[in-house]
Amino acid sequence: MKPILILQHLSADGPAHFGTWLQRQGVPFEVRNTEAGDGFPDHLHEHAALAVLGGEMSANDPLPSLRRAEDLIRQAMDTGRPVIGHCLGGQLMARALGARVVDSPAPEVGWHAIERLPGELPRQWLGDADGATVFQWHYEAFELPPGAQPLARSAACPHQAFAIGPHLGMQFHVEVDAAKVRGWAAADDARWREACARHVTVHGPERLLDGLARELPAHQALAERVYARWLAAVPRD
Repeated sequence: MKPILILQHLSADGPAHFGTWLQRQGVPFEVRNTEAGDGFPDHLHEHAALAVLGGEMSANDPLPSLRRAEDLIRQAMDTGRPVIGHCLGGQLMARALGARVVDSPAPEVGWHAIERLPGELPRQWLGDADGATVFQWHYEAFELPPGAQPLARSAACPHQAFAIGPHLGMQFHVEVDAAKVRGWAAADDARWREACARHVTVHGPERLLDGLARELPAHQALAERVYARWLAAVPRD
């Protein structure tokens, strides 16, 4: 099959468990890291699907790479290539389809509960459990684009995931692994420190690290369910 194209915006926000899982499935993929100097392509002729990772910038920032990512999202959806967006990636999906990305009702950083919405489609994507604990790091959030089916919500943020056919946008970081969480927990981030002091939904480094042993196994099981559901629609020719 053709490789999956993974758009990476920051060197510290790589594919992590998503890449590990794809390797285990024997699925080829190509990562383009714009912070490392990689350009995003003009088209997807050589790729079977598109994955868009997160980043600390706003989806609304006037960065050419963000607008190129939105162009590729629209191109992928128009040509039957499944798209999956993680945090900023989900926000760029929403923007590409005409929805707004705005300040989140409350920022979320750390391990937070989400509630799966009722219905068969949310169950297909997220499983039978009524909710899950996922890793979050966002100050903004997407509104739902036209035609989107909402899948999950949280107490702090009403839209946590949406699907449009085989395409999935998520507000949370289902791709994290232990190394990624440890790297982020060690970051010297003034915005994060200020938000920790102002919002109970923003957790500090100790809570991020304490949650690894308790939350990561189930988190990665959820990730693998989500990825398998998404991958099933990726063309194999």
